[in-house]
Amino acid sequence: MLTVAVSGATGAQGGATARALLKAGHRVRALTRQPTSSAADTLRGLGAEVRQADFDDRASLDAALAGADSLFAVTTPFGTDLATEVRHGAALVDAGAAAGLGHIVLTTVAHADRGTGVPHYESKYLVEQHLRGSGVPCTIIAPAAFMDNYASGWTLDGLRKGVFAWPMPADRRLALIPAADIGAFASLVLQRPDEFAGRRIDIASDQCTPAEIAEVLTVVTRSAIDHRQVPLARVRQWSSDLAAMFEYFTEVGLDLDVPGLRADYPEVGWQRFADWAAAQDWATLLSATPTDSGSSNS
Repeated sequence: MLTVAVSGATGAQGGATARALLKAGHRVRALTRQPTSSAADTLRGLGAEVRQADFDDRASLDAALAGADSLFAVTTPFGTDLATEVRHGAALVDAGAAAGLGHIVLTTVAHADRGTGVPHYESKYLVEQHLRGSGVPCTIIAPAAFMDNYASGWTLDGLRKGVFAWPMPADRRLALIPAADIGAFASLVLQRPDEFAGRRIDIASDQCTPAEIAEVLTVVTRSAIDHRQVPLARVRQWSSDLAAMFEYFTEVGLDLDVPGLRADYPEVGWQRFADWAAAQDWATLLSATPTDSGSSNS
């Protein structure tokens, strides 16, 4: 039985990893800035130990990591900025090294190591490099675009109007993954450090075009959904970072070996987009109050 510290435990990737580890019978130390939140209470109910940890408070990180075997690390620039993400990532890695952890699993983003020019990909790659230089045995898992974004933000707002508004051509394929599969794969990696230490693995569960996504959404929402390509100029007005990401998706794309991942790690249970979409509560989602929040793949 491992004791795994999970950063971002009340978020999508951290929460999914915590749940997968608990299901596998391991001890989870859920790290969060807000240990009294409802999400933290939910994790306690599942058996996790919740610890307060703040990336800007090294003492809190040292206390939270003391005695742990390994760490699941996640950082985000959204809600902060790129420089802060890098600083937070370095602080977490340094605390993990000081704690003598046997394995750190860092989640970043697919293709972050390929010089994409996408700002939040570049910041994540800087954290990757810091981790590799720390001397701690590590694995980097790099997810593709999040399926979960199709049930939130401005994408969901468009679905309420019968439109799948997405800044890509209808026939351009995109690699996708739900947070649950990221958590399942991260749990697998954490449980098999000897196999995965030193590796960087891009991961995805499926590959779909926007036209195919619209077809699936039409079925699961029981209403006609048409794909409409949002101009990158419009996205750029809201976020130059996300516009750069969608430009990369369109011009270069995310080439991942989905069949290979399915064959090599069947225990993850990689979800097809249609399976993920069918499991969502669209009646509730589509009746909720629209939001101005955007989507991101990280």
